Amino acid sequence: MKKEILFSIVFSFVLMFSLNGAAQERLMSGRVFTFDSIPLINASIEVKSSKQVVTTDTLGNFYVSCLPDDVLKVSANGFVSDKVKLKSNTKLALINLKLKPGDKNREIAIGYGHVKDSEKLNAVANLNSGDMDFSQYSNMYELIRGRFAGVQIINGEIIIRGQSSINSSSAALIVVDGIPTSNSILSSLPPIQVKSINVIKDGSSAIYGSRGANGVVLIETKKGGDK
Repeated sequence: MKKEILFSIVFSFVLMFSLNGAAQERLMSGRVFTFDSIPLINASIEVKSSKQVVTTDTLGNFYVSCLPDDVLKVSANGFVSDKVKLKSNTKLALINLKLKPGDKNREIAIGYGHVKDSEKLNAVANLNSGDMDFSQYSNMYELIRGRFAGVQIINGEIIIRGQSSINSSSAALIVVDGIPTSNSILSSLPPIQVKSINVIKDGSSAIYGSRGANGVVLIETKKGGDK
């Protein structure tokens, strides 16, 4: 009789902890894109705790079951893989994968179908400090001038789509490390501290609303450990 009571107590504890562990799992949604706006199709998302693997749909969306403080490993051919540490209050994970330097990786990304419209990816022109020495330039204007087809520098402003009118500004939006800023940053930012420059020329810049109507210049600066 005592053994039966003891067994019932132990079983109850095991069941309680099992249910509690199951209750901690949640359905997580997210979106994977590149250059801040272009959705990535068939990007792979692996959940660390369960090893579950899902892929993104044609809009870059995905859904996974995971623990509150889980880790997601996100990868796609031609792009730099990323690990995302979730927080208990995270409801939507927005993951921006960076294209590996070089035209070959751009072709790989398109060949594997990660970008639905190849013209969108090709509309993004980029410079990377791994491909050329930025330190040889005295300022950002000198670095950018002549490096991007159709891009001009007029009165301290970067013009991507040509001058729209005499009265309204045609200046591109400048985004440094994900933060929109003014053109004046180009005067104070040393090229040697810049890791990459990406110019978005087409409708992919629509994610920035009216501010991105004239195109967007994405600048990423070097962090600790970057050469």
